Amino acid sequence: MIIMQLNGISKSFGAEKILSNIKLEIKEKDRIAIVGRNGAGKSTLLKIMAGELSYDEGDMHKPKDLTVGYLSQHTGLESEQTIWDEMLDVFQTLIDQEKDLRALEKEMERAASLSDANYEQLLHDYDKKQHAFEAGGGYRYEADIKAVLTGLNFQHFDYQTPINELSGGQKTRLSMGKLLLMKPELLILDEPTNHLDIETLSWLENYLVNYPGAVTIVSHDRYFLDKTVTTVYEISYHRTKKYHGTYSKFLEKKALNYEQEMKEFEKQQTEIKKMEAFIQKNIVRASTTKRAQSRRKQLEKMDKLDKPLGDESSASFSFQIDRRSGNDVLKIDDLAFRYDDESNELFTNVTFPINRGERIALVGPNGVGKTTLLKTILGQLKPSNGTLQLGTNVQVGYYDQEQTNLTASKTVLQELWDEHPLINEKDIRTVLGNFLFSGDDVLKLVHSLSGGEKARLSLAKLMMQKANLLVLDEPTNHLDIDSKEVLEAALMDFPGTIIFVSHDRYFINKITDQVVEMQRDGVTVYLGDYDYYMEKKREEAERKELRQTEENVKKADKQKKLSYKEEKVLKSEQRKKERQITGLEAKIEKLEETLAHLESKMTEPEIYQDHEKALELTKQTSEIKQEIEQYMEEWTALQEE
Repeated sequence: MIIMQLNGISKSFGAEKILSNIKLEIKEKDRIAIVGRNGAGKSTLLKIMAGELSYDEGDMHKPKDLTVGYLSQHTGLESEQTIWDEMLDVFQTLIDQEKDLRALEKEMERAASLSDANYEQLLHDYDKKQHAFEAGGGYRYEADIKAVLTGLNFQHFDYQTPINELSGGQKTRLSMGKLLLMKPELLILDEPTNHLDIETLSWLENYLVNYPGAVTIVSHDRYFLDKTVTTVYEISYHRTKKYHGTYSKFLEKKALNYEQEMKEFEKQQTEIKKMEAFIQKNIVRASTTKRAQSRRKQLEKMDKLDKPLGDESSASFSFQIDRRSGNDVLKIDDLAFRYDDESNELFTNVTFPINRGERIALVGPNGVGKTTLLKTILGQLKPSNGTLQLGTNVQVGYYDQEQTNLTASKTVLQELWDEHPLINEKDIRTVLGNFLFSGDDVLKLVHSLSGGEKARLSLAKLMMQKANLLVLDEPTNHLDIDSKEVLEAALMDFPGTIIFVSHDRYFINKITDQVVEMQRDGVTVYLGDYDYYMEKKREEAERKELRQTEENVKKADKQKKLSYKEEKVLKSEQRKKERQITGLEAKIEKLEETLAHLESKMTEPEIYQDHEKALELTKQTSEIKQEIEQYMEEWTALQEE
């Protein structure tokens, strides 16, 4: 069933056309990616779909009762409530239903005073409301909240923390968490992978794969798209084109389609030229003019193909080096770091070498100190322990994800030219042109640039340094997919050494030959790409699980053996008590026989008439009774045990 359909949607901002004749349809449970260059109109299209932006032409059809959830790029949850209370708001209907059920239960307690008919109605109402409560997830909504908060890396937070005390990234994650808990029939996500570490990304991928509704995503994370989507719409030249399959399949099909369309176009152009030549040559001859006229009519009626539109202009650059470094580029030994105002160290025991030509990816959870380690390598921060030793002829170039190396008040041209004043303006403009700054773009002020433009300018500055050790902190942030691919190609051909931090798993796979996983107390080195690293992590997890299972079995066996021994001891004690009870019963029986004999003897005339003998027998019976009573108390105690 189609839940949303867009036909001929167009949108312009003033004279600038953004979207033209957009066609798109979404079915139940669809997993759709919308891809395209920065500025292609992806976010604009999502806003139109979410009903947050009007469109100029076309039609959008959807059921009136369709529930749509939309997460924009810059959504941050602003609330005075605590984390837990804000998430609970999603389930207010269920909370109200639960209150109704409790009220009905109290009424049922007073049911004795009601008539049979009223009581039956009360039971019917309770059953109906309880069924609705259960069907709506009434018995699991708190568990759902905890699962989503844990998945989004809030498991170590106090859930009573006020939201206004959180960082921007944390507020964005909470906003997504609230949207996921709402479970709308159509979930629209604009760059949902921002502010997420790799572990959280993996959780979100699994969550979206199993999501009960339809999902439409804009993301520059190609690995994420490969894991989550089955349909790709590409926006190019203001229009959409649909491809079935994952993102990687889309790339293959797009290349094949372009090649096929170009062959068909060229074939038709060859045919047209032949027909035109024939017409021109034969139209004036009486003997062939009819054939030429026929060909001309045939040419006029021909459905002419447009030349396939290739990719829009791409950045074009490469990284070169001034001189080659020694084989030992950097030695990191037992490195630790602590901020001055903190007693605990951020990380300790970081030890690994970096050799010429290696491409090392630093991975680990947010907050473990990856960026801090890069800044320590650069000398911007001082370690609290350990040593860093740069090799001979090592020149370091740094890409800062915050772009603090850019001067907001300068123009694009000044930003590059001021650092290389001896190079001609024409050559500087050529470099900037390779990074898609053409014409008057180079006169833009840096502070007015978009995130993607600032990223490209920072990469241009890095390229001009010709360093042989590149230290990169999240180099793909703010770049569209095309720019990422150009950067990947440039880094793959780079003749120097690279150490970088990135959450872009596709990028890591392309670039790296080593993955260094950071923990608080050291690092683990994996000699392979990201997929190899993940395979080894799975193997480690499986081994850990196997060891845990073996330990549990051993504990169970030990417990079993212990239980067997305990049971033997208990049975031995029980048999001992049973023997004691049997012995006491025998003693009591013998004493009762003796007592009966004495009491019978006391009834004889010769005894009760003899005062001394009667007194002696009375004393004996009294002692026997006391002895019997003592044995009976012991017998009773043993029986109770």
